[in-house]
Amino acid sequence: MIKLVKHVLGILFILAFSFDSFSQQPIPVPLRRYRPVYVQPRQPGARIGPVATPGRRLESVKESYIGRQLNLTPQQSRLFWPLYRQYIQDMTAVRILRRQNNSPNAPNGSVQLQKDLEYETELVDIRKHYLDEFLRILPPEKISRLYKAEKEFNDEMVRQLSERSIRAGN
Repeated sequence: MIKLVKHVLGILFILAFSFDSFSQQPIPVPLRRYRPVYVQPRQPGARIGPVATPGRRLESVKESYIGRQLNLTPQQSRLFWPLYRQYIQDMTAVRILRRQNNSPNAPNGSVQLQKDLEYETELVDIRKHYLDEFLRILPPEKISRLYKAEKEFNDEMVRQLSERSIRAGN
């Protein structure tokens, strides 16, 4: 019995002192915190706030690219950009619904296929509607350039993202 007590006490003694010498130290991990960028107000009384989120920044770059491709007059630009932003918002809403329908959580079978066709039809209807709206503002040549510029921009973004993924080893 005494030998058992000696062994147990020895083990407890070793554990007590080894815990301090081999304790788990916190590993310092650098944190990347989002810090919004602030701009100086242009007018007296204007508020200072965050410029943009990464998604909004990408939209801004896309609009800049499309604006250069279309070479809009100030009058056309004033009418076109709010309509274009609404067009993008409507298309994005349907694409999100379509993506959710095709997710693994969605019910399989004919219901999913039917909804997918409905979303495709809705995308075509949105394009037709906004084509008529764009024709009221821009000549057909510029609308054709708009669709080509959108396609070129999206293709370039996909290419750059795939290159980044390859460089990262994913």
